Amino acid sequence: MRVALVHDWLVTMGGAERVLEEIAGLFPEAPIYTGVVDHQKLSPFLQQRTIIPSFVQAFPFSHRWYNRYLLFLMYGMEQFDLSSYDLVISSSSAVAKGVLTPAGTRHVSYIHSPMRYAWDLYHEYRTREARGLTRHLMGPVFHYVRMWDRLSADRADTLVANSTTVKRRIEKHYRRLAEVIYPPVAVDRFEVASGPGSYYLVLSRLVSYKRCDLAIEAANRLKVPLVVAGEGPERQALEQMAGPTVTFTGHVADHEVARLMRQAKALLFPGEEDFGIVPVEAQASGRPVIAYGRGGALDTVVHQETGWLFGEQTVDAVVAAMEKAEAVDWDPAHIRQNAERFRPDIFRERFRTVALAPT
Repeated sequence: MRVALVHDWLVTMGGAERVLEEIAGLFPEAPIYTGVVDHQKLSPFLQQRTIIPSFVQAFPFSHRWYNRYLLFLMYGMEQFDLSSYDLVISSSSAVAKGVLTPAGTRHVSYIHSPMRYAWDLYHEYRTREARGLTRHLMGPVFHYVRMWDRLSADRADTLVANSTTVKRRIEKHYRRLAEVIYPPVAVDRFEVASGPGSYYLVLSRLVSYKRCDLAIEAANRLKVPLVVAGEGPERQALEQMAGPTVTFTGHVADHEVARLMRQAKALLFPGEEDFGIVPVEAQASGRPVIAYGRGGALDTVVHQETGWLFGEQTVDAVVAAMEKAEAVDWDPAHIRQNAERFRPDIFRERFRTVALAPT
């Protein structure tokens, strides 16, 4: 069986790329087609694979400006000739699912999310982030993008969602059913801590939608230690609002992440994610998660057993959840057991079954 893999773009190693790694491991001979690639930013495993970029690779600063070339990337996916393959697997949060395959080729698409900037967050992006001419052009351009996105979702024979939240978005925007297969999380990187932690932890890119400000304001009010690990454009503003009990570490390496998790009292997760790998990593360390009860947290955190879910993105709600969590006698072994559901071997087994299912 000849297999090809397709990914939106390969310019960093995020959660979607970790999923691609696992899929690529199932099909070691499969080439990877993508919009643009920056080999230096990839893991050693992916660097060794055959990667075929679209014509957008030759555009100026394509590694950085790939999102500005969205319309060209949509067109570029349609130019890949995949007619010689028996199975095509796309890993998509944008354009990869739009490849064209013949009737005899099975196409399975793992959907990280429908394009949020075209659907759920369109008005927010247009109002808060777009400026000048870009704001005026967003209306007609994204009207076309939504039509293409909806039609391209029909090109896959089978859709797989990475969470219950994404499954609902697929049903809403694409009018398609999808099976949920959770992303793989390397839980074996983490050890269950033996004693109580000494600080609360935020581990995140410091961008506005992650709502790290809520965690910082809650720590200020309760005067409890909080470690904020990560980098991003919001760091300066967050540092200005932080009180004396809040510490910023900047970017942390993988081995340092494991230590921070192990020594934390609990993870604060006030943003809404499609899935969210960090809460699973915290639970793999036996640490409870205090999270906003929307999105992927509903799949990964068991309320009052492995963490505490709060219902509003407000400082008051975070403070109340932290106070309630303080009164719980958490069982680290039970919390770790919940994280075991997201092991890579479970992902591989389930995805192989779906991908190789008879048509």
